Amino acid sequence: MHLSALLPLFIVPFAASISSHHPQHVFSNPPKSTAKTFRIPTVRESAIQARRILHLSSIGTLSSVFPSSSNNLERRPADVGGSPIGLMDYYASCSPTPSEPIILAVSIATAMKNAAAGSNITLSMRYHPPSDHPPSDDIYTYSPANLPRFSLIGYLEPIPSCEVSKHKIKECFLEEHPDAEIWTPGNDIHESYWARLVVEEVYWFGGFGDRAYIGWIPLNVWKGVTMEEVEECRLVGEKGYGNGKKEEENVWNWAQGKGSQRFLGGKVPRRIN
Repeated sequence: MHLSALLPLFIVPFAASISSHHPQHVFSNPPKSTAKTFRIPTVRESAIQARRILHLSSIGTLSSVFPSSSNNLERRPADVGGSPIGLMDYYASCSPTPSEPIILAVSIATAMKNAAAGSNITLSMRYHPPSDHPPSDDIYTYSPANLPRFSLIGYLEPIPSCEVSKHKIKECFLEEHPDAEIWTPGNDIHESYWARLVVEEVYWFGGFGDRAYIGWIPLNVWKGVTMEEVEECRLVGEKGYGNGKKEEENVWNWAQGKGSQRFLGGKVPRRIN
């Protein structure tokens, strides 16, 4: 039997099986009649959430691409040229450009050597709900597959020493990573320098496509988010999420895609790693 003859036999029962369920509006919002109970966050709301995650966390995956050639000191396999590699690394969100993470660039590190050879850099991170988050009966509320993550694509730019002193870059970074002091510039172990990840593109994956925005965030939107918006934003599981609603209702709304995922609360940030 030809495939064309089989297709109707497959499509009819499949269509019948999904007709009894609520329609899924993937990557778009449903009709206005149901907008009160189901709404995908806007691009700007998603940018605020991403900046909140950047502010809360201080660890991400730094990815780069191996150059096509290598020297004998690296002992790198010849066939990995052009291949990407991602490793955990520290960062800090510091003034005066909190939208562009600060990196303690240790020259011997793989990402730094690849960057020096011309590779772009990508910093990726995901949201980790607080360990004391309220419970939820829905298994998808705190499912990693349904929680937001994003990547910042750009390049490393060394920060002049005068700017490091003026904006207290070292102090800001060590507040997040006190153990990193032994690798700061001028140490006796490895050559290092302060660098800023100059963000050129932002890719956001907010969660399931029927309840979250998935796609690119324009650079002007990313940079245009204010620190006040970052501090007011609350993600699922954070204290104050829901602006006064019952916490168990809020996490259910998140899992079901009800309403915006940006809610106002207190201005005391919760740090996560």
